Amino acid sequence: MALSLTRAPDLARRRVERTLDETGLLCVTLLEGLRRTWDLRQWWGEFIEQCWFLARVTAVPVMLIAVPLGATISLQVGDIARQLGAASGTGALLVAAMIQQVAPLAAALLVSGVGGSAMTSDMGARNIRDELAAMEVMGINPIHRLVTPRLWAASTVSALLCSVVILAGVLGGFYFNVIQQGVSPGAFFDGATTLLQFSDLVVTLFKAWVFGFVAAAVACYMGMNCDYGPVGVGRAVNRAVVVTSIVVFAINYVVEMVYQVLVPRKF
Repeated sequence: MALSLTRAPDLARRRVERTLDETGLLCVTLLEGLRRTWDLRQWWGEFIEQCWFLARVTAVPVMLIAVPLGATISLQVGDIARQLGAASGTGALLVAAMIQQVAPLAAALLVSGVGGSAMTSDMGARNIRDELAAMEVMGINPIHRLVTPRLWAASTVSALLCSVVILAGVLGGFYFNVIQQGVSPGAFFDGATTLLQFSDLVVTLFKAWVFGFVAAAVACYMGMNCDYGPVGVGRAVNRAVVVTSIVVFAINYVVEMVYQVLVPRKF
């Protein structure tokens, strides 16, 4: 018991050092992937293929999530607003919530959970088959050839999915708030203009764009550094999804805090 207590600080220190090392390597992977962005001929074809793949596997799930999510927010907020005598403000609160917070996070988590897991599996399979080492032997940087197009594809699709989430969520909330709860369509949409400004949409798309980069970088890094064997690939997929979720929520908090300081809210 005494021995385990004396070893606890060493174990904690080693875990912190390992976390910092992995964080640094992840940042190196991201920056190295962006370094050769100008060389479009090397990664344009892979970029188109990855964009199509990500859009195909995430478009339907994101709409299936956004519609009931918007409806749930509308029902809950509408019930409280009706008790306070402000049912017409439900649309404003719903649209503001979807644009400012829900849409970029939902798009990032879908890209990470569906597309990112596929990226991790693909890179992990290439790693255990020694394809990455073979590319390095042939003088081809695997990060420039494989990671760069995935970074830009994930960021592009994430920004597009953010728009889909907003549209689907607002439509779901419109149906339940206007048709089910009897709020007029004019009041539903008119209230949104009192709470939102154009910079809110710009920041939302920017956050979704950054979240796509983060999801792809984490997925590719975990796959390229996974343990050999199917178990190692499975653990890398699990770690990629978990780490991406933590980083995305942390970045969202920082960006939102800076935005609220720099841009005053519209009242």
